[in-house]
Amino acid sequence: MSSSSRTVVRGGLVVTAADEVRADVLIEDGRIAALAATGTPAAEAFTADRVLDATGKYVIPGGVDAHTHMEMPFGGTFAADTFETGTRAAAWGGTTTIVDFAIQSKGGSLRAGLDAWHAKAEGNCAIDYGFHMIVSDVHEETLKEMDLLVGEGVTSFKQFMAYPGVFYSDDGQILRAMQRAADNGGLIMMHAENGIAIDVLVQQALARGETDPRFHGEVRKALLEAEATHRAIRLAQVAGAPLYVVHVSAVEAVAELARARDEGLPVFGETCPQYLFLSTDNLAEPDFEGAKYVCSTPLRPREHQAALWRGLRTDDLQVVSTDHCPFCFTGQKERGRGDFSKIPNGLPGVENRMDLLHQAVVDGHISRRRWIEIACAAPARMFGLYGRKGTIAPGADADIVLYDPDADQVVSAATHHMNVDYSAYEGRRITGRVDTVLSRGEPVITEREYTGRKGHGVYTPRSTCQYLN
Repeated sequence: MSSSSRTVVRGGLVVTAADEVRADVLIEDGRIAALAATGTPAAEAFTADRVLDATGKYVIPGGVDAHTHMEMPFGGTFAADTFETGTRAAAWGGTTTIVDFAIQSKGGSLRAGLDAWHAKAEGNCAIDYGFHMIVSDVHEETLKEMDLLVGEGVTSFKQFMAYPGVFYSDDGQILRAMQRAADNGGLIMMHAENGIAIDVLVQQALARGETDPRFHGEVRKALLEAEATHRAIRLAQVAGAPLYVVHVSAVEAVAELARARDEGLPVFGETCPQYLFLSTDNLAEPDFEGAKYVCSTPLRPREHQAALWRGLRTDDLQVVSTDHCPFCFTGQKERGRGDFSKIPNGLPGVENRMDLLHQAVVDGHISRRRWIEIACAAPARMFGLYGRKGTIAPGADADIVLYDPDADQVVSAATHHMNVDYSAYEGRRITGRVDTVLSRGEPVITEREYTGRKGHGVYTPRSTCQYLN
C-alpha cells in the first residue's frame, strides 16, 4: 500500500451515534482502516502523507440527507439547485451523501423516470448519491418494475396522498404498492396529507379572497396530516409492510406514529429542520415574504415544535432530512402572488441541516450522539447504506467531517452556496461550523475552502431497510 493513499486525522473527538472517544483515524484508499486512542502506541504508529489536525474539533461521519429534490419539476418550473450546485452546497454543510427522488411520470415507467434522474446526476455530483423512486401511476407493470428496482439498489418508493392530478395515489393504489413492498423488501415512503380534502379547502379560501401565503398553512390542516398518517399506517398494517412517513410536522401526526410504534408496527417517521426552527409566524411575514416559507407539509404554529423535539428524543421520529427543494423568491415563488396555491412548494436547506442540529445540541434539545444518530446513522440504516455510510468504523467509506463546535456563524443567503436567492434562516446565529469534509477520503472542503469537483460523487446502490433485517 503506497503512503500516497493514506490519511490520518489526529487529535479530535470522534463522535458517532454509539460512542464519543478521543481517537486518531487512519484512512486508506478511501476507506477507514483503523481507529486508535490518541497518544497511544497504536495511534502513533499510523503513518500517512496527509495528516489532518483535528485538535479542538469533532470528527463526525458525513451527514446523510435522505430527502432532497435537485432539479425537480414542480408547477411549471424547476427546483433551483442542480445536482452540481446542490451537492456542492451539501458538502459545505457537512453532508456527504444524498438520496434524491427519481419521478415516474403519469403514463410512464419507473425505468424511464429512473434513467432520467441518472442522466441528471451522473458526472455532476460532488458527493455520493442514491435514489428513491416516486411512484405516481400504480398498475401491473409498475408493480413488476418495483421488484427489479429493489434488485438494483433502489429500495424505497414514495407515494403521495396529496397533490391530486399530479402525484396522488388513492388508497387502492397505495395498498397494492405496499403489498408489493411487503414481498420484495422495499420501503414505502408516504407524503401523508389528505389532498382531496385540502383541495376543497384551497378552493374555498381562494373564493373568499384569502390569497396570501399564510393561507397555505391554514388550509393544509394538521388534522388532515394526522388523518392521512393514520390511514397510511393502517393500510401498511393490512399489507404487512413497513412504512416511513416523510416530513412530519404536526403534534397530532407524531401521536399517530407513536401509537403505531407502541403497537409494535414497523412504522418510522422523519421531520425536517424547518418544522423544528420555523413556524406559521414566518408564513405570515408581510409583503409576500411568507412565500419563501411555503412547503408541504406546511409550517405549523410554534407550539408543535416541542412535540417534534420530544419525538426525536424518544425515537418516535428517527430521521431529520431536509426535503431540500429550493425555488428563488424572485421569478419562482412570485408565481403565486395573488394565489397562494400557485406558490412552488419547497425550501432550501441541504447546507443548513448539520449546523442547525448542532445548535439543537447547544440548546439542550438533543445529545451529541443523538445529533449524529438522526443526521447520519439512522438515515443510513433506514435506507440500506449503514456500514458504508453514517458511521466512523473500519471498513466504512471515509466520509468524515472535521467540525468546529465553538465557531460562530450567521446564516445568510449572502454566504450560502445553494443556488437560491434567499435563506430560510437569514440572520440566525449558530454555534458550530464545518471546517473540513472528506468524501471517500478525498478533501471536498479543506479548512473552509472548496476543494472538491463535480463527478467525484458516485451513484450508490442501497440494500433494503436495515431496521427490518
